[in-house]
Amino acid sequence: MSPASAPRAGALRPAVIAGTGSFAPERVMTNQDLQAIVDTTDEWIVSRTGMKERRIAGPGTATSDLASEAARRALADAGLAAGDVEMIVVATITPDYPFPNTACVVQDKIGATKAFCMGLEAACSGFVYAVETARNFIAAGAVTNALVIGAEKMSSILDWQDRATCVLFGDGAGAVVLKAAAPGERGILTASLGSDGSLTDLLLVPAGGSRKPATGGTVAAREHFLRMSGKEVFKHAVTNMVRAAQTAIARAGLQVADIDWIIPHQANLRIISAIAERLGMPAEKCIVNVQTYGNTSGASIGLALDEAVRDGRIRKGQKVLFVAFGGGFTWGAMVLEWAKGAEG
Repeated sequence: MSPASAPRAGALRPAVIAGTGSFAPERVMTNQDLQAIVDTTDEWIVSRTGMKERRIAGPGTATSDLASEAARRALADAGLAAGDVEMIVVATITPDYPFPNTACVVQDKIGATKAFCMGLEAACSGFVYAVETARNFIAAGAVTNALVIGAEKMSSILDWQDRATCVLFGDGAGAVVLKAAAPGERGILTASLGSDGSLTDLLLVPAGGSRKPATGGTVAAREHFLRMSGKEVFKHAVTNMVRAAQTAIARAGLQVADIDWIIPHQANLRIISAIAERLGMPAEKCIVNVQTYGNTSGASIGLALDEAVRDGRIRKGQKVLFVAFGGGFTWGAMVLEWAKGAEG
């Protein structure tokens, strides 16, 4: 680091997103396809979720495959060679294995031999948690860059006999490259994270861990699939996402009107609309692709971000808000000033 770019003594270095990438499987599952599997209709799904289709990975594809392709695209966008990556964080609830962590598998697939690797599990909030984790490593001077990926093969933990949940989720991955900011760049401004572990029973996969290891009985009871209390999750999601967003915006010294774009976790359109309404943000400021990809859990914000960057909606200097909620319960929000590309 040159003297001109070195932080003053005791200062924390800001971090910027220097590249984005995403990947989704080719197979599209429409609402009409779901009608042939479970007792549901296109009208029911659209009216309650806004979803029209989602992507589903094949049996030979693992979460690391989705993550690795998104990572390669983010690295290319950032102009960073895989061999120069210093840190990899993969946020997922559908890892390739209980261990090793999926980031290690990704490291091998993309050739990032110098990176240390860690997995992070915060469900649908995982991407925000992972970006904030990497930002702190950069801020402390431990690394100068990091590859952060949210990736999920949600189809692997869905009960395709449960019409209340199997219609909601899809597979995909979103990735970003974080770098130490150059002089004058602001990048990630603030974050607000929270959790409530007393509500774990409202959204979980009951079996397969140390509390209830896999047995013939747990398989027969279909306890290795996602279970969700939809109405309760909706209520807590809206309340905590709004609160986290307000906190992060205030910590940045901004007002809601200063935010150019909000990228919410793509849980469903009703939740997204409720959050925008409570924050007083117009719908046109919300970046939404839930109609195309469904709920991709920890991948959703990264995937939506990459789309909005590549189609030119997000421009240099604009203020962007991420906000998410997931099982745990976990929630988080982040405010950043976009540092890449053309001026807004």
